[in-house]
Amino acid sequence: MPDDNADKLFREWLVGHRGTVLKVARAYTLTTEDGQDLAQDILLQVWRSLPGFRGEANATTWCYRVALNTALGWHRKERRRRTRQRPLPDNLPAPEEHPTDLVDRLYAAIQRLPGADAALVLLHLDGLSYRQMADVLGVSEGNVGVKLTRARKALGELMKEKADVE
Repeated sequence: MPDDNADKLFREWLVGHRGTVLKVARAYTLTTEDGQDLAQDILLQVWRSLPGFRGEANATTWCYRVALNTALGWHRKERRRRTRQRPLPDNLPAPEEHPTDLVDRLYAAIQRLPGADAALVLLHLDGLSYRQMADVLGVSEGNVGVKLTRARKALGELMKEKADVE
């Protein structure tokens, strides 16, 4: 793909899929700063992967796949980094975590889901069909149905648990 075409396509996708990138980044990070860093990593990976886009997949599906794969890799790396960190002293006051907004509670619960389940829930919330979700995740439609049912149940439990705490 010539550089001019790649640049034009990237700019179009940036406008068309910005919301997707931000949603995925928010779901896989705990802080706004980390979300912004991850969103930049996703956009960088989209740019780097653009020459490999052959047009066989829908652009939305392709962008989702790049975003989710980047987020899952980032999430694994963050988890390893956090396990190497030393804990804060016990005498520090714990930060209060009382998200009052339903959307904040939902994203907090999604963050607690395993990576693949979080990805599936995001795709579902975005209104993708089972076929589209299967294409993005590289699984069968039947598997999407089974996994989505389990993910919804787990998400419901996490939302209920979070509501009970508040």
